[in-house]
Amino acid sequence: MPHRLARRYFLQASGAAATVLTLTGTGVTAAPALADGATDEFAQLRATWRTILLGTGVNPARQPFTTKLADMGRTASDYADRMTPVGGSLWPDADWADPEPDLDTESYRYSAAIQTSFQRLYAMAEAWSQPGTGVTGDDGLASKVVAGLDHMYARIYNEKQVRYGNWYNWQIGGPQALLDAAVLMYDKLTAEQVANYCKAVDAFVPDSAVASYSGTSTGANRIDLCRVLAVRGALGESAAKLALASQAIAPVFPYVTSGDGLYADGSVIQHTYVPYTGSYGAVLLDGISRLLSLLSGTTWEVSSPGAQVIFDAVEDSYAPFLHNGLCMDGVSGRAIARGLVPGSPAGQNDDQLRGHAIMASIVALGQAASAAENSRWRSLVKGWIQRGHYRPATSDMQLSVAKLALLNNVLDDSSVPAARHPDQSKVFPAMDRAVHRRADWVASVSMASRRITHYENGNGENLHGWNTGSGMLYWWGGDFANDQYSDRFWPTVDPYRLPGTTASAKKLADGEGGIWGAARPDVDFVGGASDGTYMVLGQQLDGLSSTLEARKSWFFLDDAVVCLGSDITATDDASIETIVENRHLGVNGTNTLIVDGKPLPRSFPWSATLPGARWAHIAGHGGYVFPDRPTLKTLREERTGTWHDINSATGSTSPFTSRYVTLWLDHGTAPSGDAYVYALLPGASAARTARFSASFDRWLTAMASSAQVHGVCVPSAGFTGANFWAAGRFERISASAPVSVMIRERRDGTAVIAVSDPTRQQNEVTLTWHRRVRSVVSRPSSVAEAITGPALTLRFSGLAATNGLTQQTVVRTT
Repeated sequence: MPHRLARRYFLQASGAAATVLTLTGTGVTAAPALADGATDEFAQLRATWRTILLGTGVNPARQPFTTKLADMGRTASDYADRMTPVGGSLWPDADWADPEPDLDTESYRYSAAIQTSFQRLYAMAEAWSQPGTGVTGDDGLASKVVAGLDHMYARIYNEKQVRYGNWYNWQIGGPQALLDAAVLMYDKLTAEQVANYCKAVDAFVPDSAVASYSGTSTGANRIDLCRVLAVRGALGESAAKLALASQAIAPVFPYVTSGDGLYADGSVIQHTYVPYTGSYGAVLLDGISRLLSLLSGTTWEVSSPGAQVIFDAVEDSYAPFLHNGLCMDGVSGRAIARGLVPGSPAGQNDDQLRGHAIMASIVALGQAASAAENSRWRSLVKGWIQRGHYRPATSDMQLSVAKLALLNNVLDDSSVPAARHPDQSKVFPAMDRAVHRRADWVASVSMASRRITHYENGNGENLHGWNTGSGMLYWWGGDFANDQYSDRFWPTVDPYRLPGTTASAKKLADGEGGIWGAARPDVDFVGGASDGTYMVLGQQLDGLSSTLEARKSWFFLDDAVVCLGSDITATDDASIETIVENRHLGVNGTNTLIVDGKPLPRSFPWSATLPGARWAHIAGHGGYVFPDRPTLKTLREERTGTWHDINSATGSTSPFTSRYVTLWLDHGTAPSGDAYVYALLPGASAARTARFSASFDRWLTAMASSAQVHGVCVPSAGFTGANFWAAGRFERISASAPVSVMIRERRDGTAVIAVSDPTRQQNEVTLTWHRRVRSVVSRPSSVAEAITGPALTLRFSGLAATNGLTQQTVVRTT
């Protein structure tokens, strides 16, 4: 049933009834301007947008608002004091006067200065508008904001100017800040000034910017453009602009099957090939929540059944990648390299900040959702807030006042119980990602294929992200190591030794492989199958700019991840390594490393080669078990780097040092068919790790690691999982084609058979489980025939068309 997008705490729009028309092909209703009362409706829209920008329930006498507001006032005063209008800038450190203006990357820093200048003016306008800043209502500050806006219009951002540099600064980043500042300063502006600013925005964001859902007008970018159009419509009292904004939102709602947008499996893609839940996806969520609230109850209200896709995405797309307030880096693209910006009053941009912002957007969106959805989401958010001890979300000074108000409102609401995200095991085949969650730990894997890039770099960001798609295994404890990839991880970690990856030590150039996700491996078998409780993943690996090839598998269970690799081959004469772990210990960490019961030196640097290792343990983190007793290489080191090393555009040049413990398996410089096996035990003690090692063969009773199949059997969990790289058999499972399979036998006498086609090329597949089955309880439409008896035979038809999604069949065995 379609939602009525209620405003809740936002101002209620007034106005007479209107004749509503349906915008062709969109399912969105909108209307032309009202003849009577239209001006009042525009005023209501401006008032609503002002409320959205400034927040509600802000008490300057209470923390965190006292500190946040005072900081805003100091920042605004500093900007005002340093503002020096000249021909090519408003501030000396934000020069937009490009000596050779064009659309190449050399011009990006000049166009970025336009956006920076508008953002500073907005920061001044907000400090003037918010209570308790020390400059609230200050006439001198207001005059400077208005003078700054006029200077920008006269000198650079006007309808006569030819665009140069980065399109984003002219069409999204710059005009959003300009319009927001103008709304806050509206009572200080003349009609001529408002008209001038609107003419400038119209020049750079014409109606044609949303005429086609393509190029830079898709997904999060489309929502950003709609925001510009809507606020410009409210500011300049243009019903046509508001109607266009309302209509142009609609293409974002439907699920997509390729390119940018939201997928039915929960994936979020931007730039065609990049998983982006935590960055562009966050912008999309924030923008939609704002637009729905702005337009709700107005002539231009969005009331499309398609909007339910956005509400469903909160739990299907966003929540799986949130953990105790952080948003996992594996779905944040090049944003992981943003870190610290020189001279910025804000703190560090990291997984914590991204998570906190998404949480606030979820709360805001909840006010337009059903009562049941809103209740569930507020409980999830409260749980994340209460468990987020590393940097509390409700006092994160990098959030806006409005977002802090949303989160503090949830925390203070005694009627909201704190919820824990339920145990979950989920594959996101459209973006080659997976998440496995338990109460005490959560893990995620990042992979790459013909469909999804090795990594994205662009605008000088994420220059060393080369191996993040080579099977990087992220994991966090339920109540520990939540800062593992926060703070200074990305500028200091060895980019050739990311945890979980199999990678070449061959030296790569900054941005190797090309910008905007151009580097994609020529492989198809990437994905897996899950029944929601356990999971099997497989990755056919081709190294970036390397001859490295390998097959990698992960089997996710209740308290362990079994990791297998085979067919590891390379001819580059560079070391090939599988990185069991590269644990970040922070600035002063001295966590003890134990191998086979022996504590190793805690000095830095220290390294050792340990033949025949059975198990290892890092104090405060977890254990690692090696059933085939390989030669384990270990390293304890301090590493120094800067954000500028991985973000040449805006990264700080200040050096940071952090400590790491690294465990890896060395496959040599010319491996041919090499293999590995190990198990990760998140949060395990040294004693438990030792016991697990001693009983490993009784716990995992069968294992295969060949060019044909990777598989494990764990009877105590009722689990058998396999990646069939080719037709073959593992234990009691046989498959006629490459597929991922997992079977979980349950105590109630039923079993779940989960199957997927990671290659998306297998139409007719026969799967046989050589075990007596009495009956089929349920089966998906992709199973054309199910034969029970002494063995279960499932004949799949059109499996490739399921786009890598798990197909579950439930049977009764007793």
